[in-house]
Amino acid sequence: MTTFDVIGGVELTMSAAIMVAALSVVFGRNIAERIRIAAVLSGWFVIVVILAATGAVNYQRGIGAPGLGLAVTLPILLMWVALMRVPSLRDGLDRAPLSVLVGVHVVRVLGFSFLVLQANNRLPAPFAPSAGWGDIVAGLAAVPMAWMVHRQVSGWRAALIAWNVFGMADLIAAVTLGVLSSPGPLRRIFAEPGTGLMSLLPWLLIPGFLVPLLFTTHLAIFYRLAKSARRWTFFSITPHWVE
Repeated sequence: MTTFDVIGGVELTMSAAIMVAALSVVFGRNIAERIRIAAVLSGWFVIVVILAATGAVNYQRGIGAPGLGLAVTLPILLMWVALMRVPSLRDGLDRAPLSVLVGVHVVRVLGFSFLVLQANNRLPAPFAPSAGWGDIVAGLAAVPMAWMVHRQVSGWRAALIAWNVFGMADLIAAVTLGVLSSPGPLRRIFAEPGTGLMSLLPWLLIPGFLVPLLFTTHLAIFYRLAKSARRWTFFSITPHWVE
């Protein structure tokens, strides 16, 4: 493990802590609920650390790319089912300020780590530049976007939809390129050195923890926008618009 890996581990842990704290506060109705949410998310964080430390999803010691893909998609599915089926979480989803759901994406400015790793020949193209620059743009744009949403500046809804689509597409592209560049049976992009590094500490924290959380917040934003649009249509003064 290099010095940059240690620095990256500190940065990723701080980013995870920011997201856990923010989401626990906005989704929990009281202190007890917030502690429970934080505990569950923290437990998941620990599991990802263990998977990375043991090499459970590394292609040399574990199940490789299929496991990495499962580490990304399964938490998203479980979180979304929980948000839809658990009443307290569903209520939190309806109450959570859109500006906070957008603002937590500022942690994506750490996408510059992908560029540094590529420069040191530890990650390949097209994965590293696509994931790196995509995250940097989404993270930097999250700050003014959160402000626009909070102040409801003219055109904020259209801007939010565009940003949300871009942010979600960036995550999907990064995961897809990562899996296709990872050594193993699913590999289709053979640029060296491959993306095996992303299955080890500290870098598994990105696809195994941060990406599922960020992707779920994108889904939450679309859900809230769709719900508010239906509510606006229902109360519209033009009844013939109502489906």
